[in-house]
Amino acid sequence: MGPFIRFRDVSFWYSREKEEKSQSSGSHVLSEINLDIHKGEFLALAGPNGCGKSTLVRLINGLLLPSMGSVSVDGLDTDKRDNLPAIRRKVGMVFQNPDTQLFASVVEEDVSFGVENLCLPRNEIRQRVDWALEQVGMEEYRNYPPHRLSGGQKQKVAIAGVLAMRPDCIVLDEPTSMLDPGSKQEVLTAVRDLNSRHNITIIYVTHDMSETIFSSRIIAMARGKTIYQGNPEQFFADKESLRATGLAVPPIKQLINSLREQGIRLPANINSLEELVDFICL
Repeated sequence: MGPFIRFRDVSFWYSREKEEKSQSSGSHVLSEINLDIHKGEFLALAGPNGCGKSTLVRLINGLLLPSMGSVSVDGLDTDKRDNLPAIRRKVGMVFQNPDTQLFASVVEEDVSFGVENLCLPRNEIRQRVDWALEQVGMEEYRNYPPHRLSGGQKQKVAIAGVLAMRPDCIVLDEPTSMLDPGSKQEVLTAVRDLNSRHNITIIYVTHDMSETIFSSRIIAMARGKTIYQGNPEQFFADKESLRATGLAVPPIKQLINSLREQGIRLPANINSLEELVDFICL
């Protein structure tokens, strides 16, 4: 089976003057991106602010179109207007600020909005809304006004609204950057469950490396280019790539690396302090 999402020689700049800009690579927001994303992956797209992460993911469902090269989703090219409705049913987007995605007077209406636009039977809409709220643990808040929810709860409602559309893939663009630590953990747990329990492809954009630990693959970006593709464990040990991105190793991984340097053998799948303590105490 081929890749679900494919970038081929993709460059992008915010200008209509293609001929002029193509002669100056320094003006590119993205430059010569080649990337395959497979169904069921939990992909972390990491890099410092301004490196092109948000621009890249907006190319996936046609919010932006490449200046050069091609982007396809499940074999459908994004630059063909007729493909966009199908692509946007396959790929849902969750943005940084949940307040920009919530507008109804109660949670249930917000989650049902996108599904109602699919013109589905009323009973199927109800089933999808119930299921989506359950998946993110927000079913008991269905009749709450969104403004009474915490930041993490609002973001989970935004995820439920996308989830009710039954996409194959959900793109989350810095979804926890405006949240407190507790709310951040709620959202991360919900996203991990969607990937592990329902095999939904997750593309998770972040500059916080502690959020990439549980991903199956990291794409690291700097200055509009991808400079690393691989598993998190290898990336955290790749000092050259870390230096190029200016990103820091998560504290738990720093601790594990220090213990290994002292000759303590630890398995690669330890991703939290609790797991480390459990292993040491065995």
